Amino acid sequence: MSHESEETDETGGEQSLEATVAEFLRDVDAAHDDYDRGYVDADATLSVVMTHVERLREAQADGD
Repeated sequence: MSHESEETDETGGEQSLEATVAEFLRDVDAAHDDYDRGYVDADATLSVVMTHVERLREAQADGD
């Protein structure tokens, strides 16, 4: 899944922290499911998760 550097919602506005958290949880769950099914190895899964963690941190910092 590819994301722009600045997340936006469907209307072109900045995505809320709540929406970012919901997306984070969905994406991390998907990465975990892929790992459980054997589609990816642990290093690849951790890389995906940490990318999502960084995006969540950025959204939190932007909300401060």
